[in-house]
Amino acid sequence: MDCQAWRAQYGWVLPNRCLYQYNDWMRSYMEQYKFKGDYYQRRIFMTVYTKAVRKCHAQIIVPIPVTEATWQTRGFNQVLGWYQGNYQALLRLKMRDKVAQSSKTRQQRLATPQPFELNRTVDLTGKRILLLDDIYTTGRTLYHAAQCLRTAGAREILSLTLAG
Repeated sequence: MDCQAWRAQYGWVLPNRCLYQYNDWMRSYMEQYKFKGDYYQRRIFMTVYTKAVRKCHAQIIVPIPVTEATWQTRGFNQVLGWYQGNYQALLRLKMRDKVAQSSKTRQQRLATPQPFELNRTVDLTGKRILLLDDIYTTGRTLYHAAQCLRTAGAREILSLTLAG
């Protein structure tokens, strides 16, 4: 259903691969790692996440950025805790703070305005890009990010999330 809705809205579908199902255990893990800032917990998924990224054979890896406020309080981007490799920080958030997606309802998430812009002028013509994020819930965040990259000419955009 999500894919059909996104295709109707954008005219294309962003292929996403979730490595695990988001369940009670994963919710507990995310609470400890992401929200309580237990950076040591990254080690649980570091190897599998990094291997999954490499299997995508992308030319450019782009993590979803965290807000400045999140960086100041947590001290890390949860996705980059799992991924051990090269990436390009091509996206930035337009605003300094934003309401966390995890605190929103499905309808509120889907109504979120575009929070991203390119970090710099870049020509991505013909490039295969992989977006990295933690959880696929509605796809709103990833589609916003993908739209920025498509505007810069990316040929193909895929996404990888730990859970969904």
